[in-house]
This record gives sequence, structure tokens and C-alpha cells, in this order.
Amino acid sequence: MPKELNFKQELTGCFGFPVAENPTQAMIEPAYRSMGLDWRYLTLEVRPENLAAAVAGARAFSFRGFNCTIPHKVAVIQHLDGLGESAALMGAVNCVVNRDGQFIGENTDGKGFTATFRELADPRGKSLVLLGAGGAARAIGVEMALAGCTKITLVNRDEKRGRDLEALFRGKLRETVKSQGSDLAVNYVRWQGDFRVPDGTDILVNATSIGLYPDVNARIPLAMETVSTETIVADVIPNPPTTRLVHEARAKGCRVIDGLAMLVGQGVIGVEYWTGKRPDAAVMRRALEEVFAQVDNRFPR
Repeated sequence: MPKELNFKQELTGCFGFPVAENPTQAMIEPAYRSMGLDWRYLTLEVRPENLAAAVAGARAFSFRGFNCTIPHKVAVIQHLDGLGESAALMGAVNCVVNRDGQFIGENTDGKGFTATFRELADPRGKSLVLLGAGGAARAIGVEMALAGCTKITLVNRDEKRGRDLEALFRGKLRETVKSQGSDLAVNYVRWQGDFRVPDGTDILVNATSIGLYPDVNARIPLAMETVSTETIVADVIPNPPTTRLVHEARAKGCRVIDGLAMLVGQGVIGVEYWTGKRPDAAVMRRALEEVFAQVDNRFPR
């Protein structure tokens, strides 16, 4: 039988403002091609006042799904038909999935981090220090706790934001973890001066924007001499892939998770949600590395 002609491309994308420097399209479309899918991923600048119309447009165009980035991760919830478990726990959505015409909000940031961490170690019983109290810290903390992490230390300058996240983790998250037969200890530390990493810390995560391009020389207020070589160090910043923290942690001999690993990890899960098929993470990572190799965004070493 002759091949059926089909000129309809399935649509996915990213809603954000500003969004021009978001590199997600650079890894998603190569993933689609490697899977033999003629799909598109559109990077779309959506102002806050236009978010409702953008979601309605996605419904009208039968989008298979879309990502949400700053400043839409919370505001998009009111325009959706439901939430997945972790998105409901953290009150934030970064990935919307079209399930039989229903737009369901998920959060893949923490899932991507946890999947990447599992390649190095088992999260169960581990202690985690989170620098920052924004969306990335919230997502990573929730998913690592659900994966069995038993102690989280939150470090943040703004005490209100830190305490709010502490309350979330001690409340709904701890109740969920206990229902699964585990427990979770959470404490907040106000960030003043260089933070000294407690002895026995298994995982240290920079979930702040310190070091993000173009401020690649920015130093995180962190006493690096207190970071054990046994601690796995992670940075959520994908641009540059080798931040100052990543460079210094590698120089100490620590195992490291860079921002590209987390970006690829969450992207793999998003593509799988939308297509029902698992993409090749190596294809996605290689595509991002090729993009970043073209620009001078490296931490000078």
C-alpha cells in the first residue's frame, strides 16, 4: 500500500515571559526527529495578561501539551482541568499534558532531578541541603522526599519564603511521605554570610539563580571547605553547563549533577508524557551541548 500523506504536525511548546533564552526547543525537536515523529516544539512568549488566552489557544489547536516557565508555573493552574500528585503537593506546574482532551498539570523538574540522581545513588535515607526556596527547590524537595530522602535542610535569605516552604514540607509533604511508610525531618536555616554545609550531608543543591548567564562569575555564599568529597553536588543552572559551583565541586573530587542533566531529565519525562514513548536522553544532551558550544557563556577557569 502507498504511504499515507499526512501534513499535520502535532504541537507542543513552552509558554513563558521572557522566554527567548529558554533552550528547551533545542533538545526537544532533535528528540522528536530521533523518534521518527514529525512534531514541533514552539517557544512562545506569553505575557501574564495573555495566559488564559494562550491556554485556550492550545486547546483550540489541540496541543499535545506544553511547558510553563516563569512567571506562569502557578498562574496556569486555574486554567487547567486537574493536577498530578506532585504538582498538587507543590502548587506549581511546569508541564501540561493533554489526556483525552483534558489539560492536566504535572511537574517534571523534581522528577527529572530525581531520575538523574538515581544514576549516582539511591535517594532513600539521604540528607539533602537545598540552597534557595523558589520553584526549583520546591520541586526537588518534593520529589526527593517522595523517593525516600529523610532529611531536608532549607537555606534561604528571605525568611518568609524559607518558612513558607518549610511549612509545606512539614505539612502536606510529610503527611504524604508518612502514608507511604517513611518520615521526613525538615528545618529552615536563614542564609547569612557563607553557609557552612553540615557534616553528613549527602546531597547539596544550588536551586538559586546565582551563576546564571551572563553573571557566570557570581560566587555562591558557600564555605566550600565544608563540602565533603562524599557529598553529591548539584546545580540547577543549565547556562552555563559548568557553573562556578560545578567547577569547584569537581575540583574537590565530588560527584556532580550539572544543570543540563536536570534539564534533560525533566525533558525526557515531558516527551514521554506527551508521546507515550521514551526519547533518547543522549540525543537531547548532545543537542544542548552543541548549542552551548556556539556561545561564550562558560565560567572562566
